[in-house]
Amino acid sequence: MTTKQRVAVVAFDGIRPFHLSVPCAVFGETADAEPSPFELRVCAAEPGELRSQAGFGIVTKHSLRALAWADIVVVPSWRDPHETPPAPLLAALRRAHARGALIVGLCVGAFVLAEAGLLDGRRATTHWRWATRFAACYPQVRLDPDVLYVDEGDVLTSAGTAAGIDCCLHVLRQRLGAEAANRMARTLVVPPHRQGNQAQYIEQPVLATSRDTPLTKTLDWAARHLDAAHSLDSLAVRAAMSRRSFTRHFRQHTGTTVGQWLLTQRLALAQRLLETTAQPIERIAERAGFGTALSMRQHFGAALHTTPSLYRREFRGR
Repeated sequence: MTTKQRVAVVAFDGIRPFHLSVPCAVFGETADAEPSPFELRVCAAEPGELRSQAGFGIVTKHSLRALAWADIVVVPSWRDPHETPPAPLLAALRRAHARGALIVGLCVGAFVLAEAGLLDGRRATTHWRWATRFAACYPQVRLDPDVLYVDEGDVLTSAGTAAGIDCCLHVLRQRLGAEAANRMARTLVVPPHRQGNQAQYIEQPVLATSRDTPLTKTLDWAARHLDAAHSLDSLAVRAAMSRRSFTRHFRQHTGTTVGQWLLTQRLALAQRLLETTAQPIERIAERAGFGTALSMRQHFGAALHTTPSLYRREFRGR
């Protein structure tokens, strides 16, 4: 019987309900009617009934002691970037991190992790609206205000709102594989994978739901033919758009570059094939558009810090 991974989510007075619901949905729900691989506990950072910003109360039987129990600790936000988090919370986070728990700070939760000293000398991100204050308060942290989330191995931070879902799905993908993350994404009806270095702010996010434009039709086609060679120019021609117009609309739609989008799609396909098939790595490299096993191995190393063989061994064993 597989041991469930233990997740503690920190709730606090004045929390926004959406922020609390994000890790609870990803780590506390079940996908495709399967038992959840996680055991989740919401723990109170302060005693007594907590008040949400929506006006209703939150009562949980767990305290900060749950952080000593957890494999993953999530700070889903913080009520005020101008307020120093309580010392007991900071101390509990330091102890959890010191014993090897993964610490995740979503949105303004990055302020809490920085105040605890867990981000010193590391890259981090937070909601773009609070980036200037974060940089002023924590100059020892290498802030990247333009990305969705930053993975530093044992500490992760994300931008606001929907980027928190991306970050939690990234953690799920790391722990249980791409197929598990894709199943949860389908359950939540969200995109299965957005690369962390994608831009926080996309000028026309409404395009993301449109499936009948020349751009989206071209991207759908490219995603189904990743074994073919693609470039900015070839995709622009297929969309019957000028290079300049295609580049501008692509950035507005995806928040990233053509090259990075293709790499993300190819890595995701390779991960799924490694998890779900017994095909040789050379064949998977061809199907995913890497061309050679060596090329795929290099991209796996740079993006996922592992090799295709080790990835297959780890996740197919699960």
